[in-house]
Amino acid sequence: MSHAPLLNLHDLACGYGGQRVVQNLNLHLNAGDIGCLLGSSGCGKTTTLRAIAGFEPVHEGEIRLAGEVISRAGFTLAPEKRRIGMVFQDYALFPHLSVADNIVFGIRQHPRKADITEELLELVNLKGLGKRYPHELSGGQQQRVALARALAPEPRLLLLDEPFSNLDVELRRKLSQEVRDILKLRGTSAILVTHDQEEAFAVSDQVGVFKEGRLEQWDTPYNLYHEPRTPFVASFIGQGYFIRGQLCCPESVQTELGVLRGNRAYAWPLGGAVDVLLRPDDIVHAPDSALRATVVGKTFLGASSLYRLQLPTGSQLESIFPSHLDHRPGARVGIRVATERLVLFQPRT
Repeated sequence: MSHAPLLNLHDLACGYGGQRVVQNLNLHLNAGDIGCLLGSSGCGKTTTLRAIAGFEPVHEGEIRLAGEVISRAGFTLAPEKRRIGMVFQDYALFPHLSVADNIVFGIRQHPRKADITEELLELVNLKGLGKRYPHELSGGQQQRVALARALAPEPRLLLLDEPFSNLDVELRRKLSQEVRDILKLRGTSAILVTHDQEEAFAVSDQVGVFKEGRLEQWDTPYNLYHEPRTPFVASFIGQGYFIRGQLCCPESVQTELGVLRGNRAYAWPLGGAVDVLLRPDDIVHAPDSALRATVVGKTFLGASSLYRLQLPTGSQLESIFPSHLDHRPGARVGIRVATERLVLFQPRT
């Protein structure tokens, strides 16, 4: 499978009417990859998806699909000419049509439409249900029908707008994994919009974190967690706390947890204040350590427990301990920092 860039958004600004919701947006998606636009409500992710689909014009910049300009200021290629499929949050199935007729709706003139329908029913685990009607299916099954219908015309790109948000947590988790497997099996490129990090990480190869209409970082889930480029991404992705430190050489920092060393250098003034990002998996239980913290909160997670810890200065951290270690609030526990990464930011005012 080729990994040439399929979708390019270059210096994009878009919005509704005269209002700009998204500014200076740059990202590209490789063929066969699944990307995700992640952020809280009103951050611009759905506006971006609608611009890619051709439902909204762009104010500045351009959108290219397979090398062809499909949107720029003053020009919007009609949605039906883009060969882009769409899966909506509310499924948008035709209630008066059977499952099979819903799936075949976009390829009614296709000579192989019966075979394609059968292939897609099997692909989305609905074999034998082609004669049923949408109201006879569960929410998860309806979403599979919507996916099969969007895949039937073999789109160059599939867009999914909060596709699992109407489902309960367990089904959402199962279906998001299924959808990833189906898209990968067919080599279909896709962009998903969600506000759910777990869903974003389960489905996507690349994730874009949005904040107030700007893309903060477009990267792999691994890099967003371990190498966040901005304090916002560091706070938004996963869990983490910042503690204050002093840069004592380009790759180490003096903190109340001792001198922490990392795997990269920072070209900032030595002796200057910095904020150090520490994730729960960076802080480990160490009974013999001289470094002590007080347990101020605890969440049981099954195989592990998430502890909120307070240092003598009043700073707080989180740490994941094996769940058989049962420390009560108020207990003092030994900890140490176990990370090869040093993620620093200039202090926030």
